[in-house]
Amino acid sequence: MSTTSRLFPLDLMQWPNTLFGMQGVRVEEYTDGTTYVVRAETPGLDPEKDVKVSVYGNRLQIRVERTEERVDKAHSEFHYGTFARSVQLPGNAAEEGITATYVAGILEIRVPLASAVPPGREIPVTTKPATAAAKQK
Repeated sequence: MSTTSRLFPLDLMQWPNTLFGMQGVRVEEYTDGTTYVVRAETPGLDPEKDVKVSVYGNRLQIRVERTEERVDKAHSEFHYGTFARSVQLPGNAAEEGITATYVAGILEIRVPLASAVPPGREIPVTTKPATAAAKQK
């Protein structure tokens, strides 16, 4: 099924939610052939209204806003909260073909991968003569 898998990876963007006692969006991410897949637990939501999926540079962001209100004859109660999770995309992610589907409380985002990771490049290091101020230190 997957060549690479990370279940609930450490994500620094998740720490603020944890620090303030809010539960974050739990995710599973893996590579399935030529597709990078992110699956998020988001039960009980209206995906068209409550879920936003965005890409900023090489980061995929999942933002969920839960609002629940119960009213009966003698009692009313409401719960709300915003949860977010940010995941770094692979270097060969093809942003144009990203799809998101919601089935039975699971949000699945599929990111097509290009055949190869774009090559990195080496940055040359140059030297400069030391200035008089730098020599005195």
